[in-house]
Amino acid sequence: MKIVMLGTGYVGLVTGTCFSEFGYDVICVDKDNDKINNLKNGILPIYEPGLDTLVDKNYKKGKLKFSNSIESSIIDADAIFIAVGTPERRGDGHADLSYVYSAAKEIAPILKKYCLVITKSTVPVGTSLEIKNIIKKHNRSANFDVVSNPEFLREGSAIEDFMRPNRVIVGLEKEKSKKIMENIYQPLNLIQTPILFTDLKSAELIKYASNAFLAMKISFINQIADLCESLNTDVHFISRGIGLDKRIGDKFLHPGPGYGGSCFPKDTIALSKIASDNDVDLSIINNVISYNNNRKKSLIKKLNYILGDRMREMSIAVLGLSFKPGTDDMRESPSLDLVPALVEKAKEVRVFDPIAMDEASKHIKNVYFASKIEDCIRNTDLLIILTEWSEFRTLSADFLSKFMKGNIVVDFRNALNPKNFLNKKFTLYQVGRGPFN
Repeated sequence: MKIVMLGTGYVGLVTGTCFSEFGYDVICVDKDNDKINNLKNGILPIYEPGLDTLVDKNYKKGKLKFSNSIESSIIDADAIFIAVGTPERRGDGHADLSYVYSAAKEIAPILKKYCLVITKSTVPVGTSLEIKNIIKKHNRSANFDVVSNPEFLREGSAIEDFMRPNRVIVGLEKEKSKKIMENIYQPLNLIQTPILFTDLKSAELIKYASNAFLAMKISFINQIADLCESLNTDVHFISRGIGLDKRIGDKFLHPGPGYGGSCFPKDTIALSKIASDNDVDLSIINNVISYNNNRKKSLIKKLNYILGDRMREMSIAVLGLSFKPGTDDMRESPSLDLVPALVEKAKEVRVFDPIAMDEASKHIKNVYFASKIEDCIRNTDLLIILTEWSEFRTLSADFLSKFMKGNIVVDFRNALNPKNFLNKKFTLYQVGRGPFN
């Protein structure tokens, strides 16, 4: 089977590489010549643990190829995955489908043999049918079917998510399409991965509904954490207590500074717009969007409450800039709200992230970019944990005291072990818990 992936961004590159690992012949196509040349030379446009190894392995085997020519790539393709970007449209929150529709228009006149055109990008309900109409408009003799196959990849664990998914969602119209998709995902039969076949619109909506529900869980536990602080109780007991209920589950019940990244912010807004366009009350998601935006902006208020006027004389260290560990993605990261606010209020701001320093430097200015943890915290008065990278989790009062001048730690991810700060000269503040000292 020959698979073509249109787009070599996060979804396209991960998906195409994993399909090549399944043994299929895969061509990843992108108009960006520099990106294609870099990929051929082993330079990836994104950071994802383990992806570089898989790309190198399958490129050398000839199972994975890269091209900037759509025509030569899809001429004999069995399946064409559209995995281009669908960013939030400026001004109104709707998903920008221009890249998706442009891809459909470009492939239409090239289709000579039967193939599946599969939407992998996250798209609003009805997009797959519009892709079908666009192809028919530009090639009346095209022999094809459309399929919706949304991705559920988590940045930082995308390869595992693809190779061992919780489920595969496939929206389609014909039995012929179903058989081809069953063949494509046949390697997952060994681990008994559930594959849910639906109509096109349902598959498209499942993706948005899934992300919106997870975003809602995050906002819920963050609000409960605020309540715990007011009641002087521990949110970790609460999240574990409700998470043990199998109807609820313990995933995404970890309090923090709010969700970010490429999916949750964009997809919740897009779902809200879809509901509004169809005159449906989706106020619960609208409230999640509003609350999450306010939460990221309120981080500086919490610091003001803890520190008062002292902040203006402080040197502050921030550990973690990406929106989550395992990625260099800065999109909608809480650091984009907090760090500029700190720059306005503090004497000095020093930052460090194990992976995202280059990407962060494009968005964050007037800070000292440290080369390692020790360099970041040296002679600082206050330490802030903003991303829960593994190397930050073991930090203790004993270690910090060797480098820091001050003795205050604000852990917005509850990544640190409070036991490492008890009966020390440090005070540790966490989310939804009382201070530890």
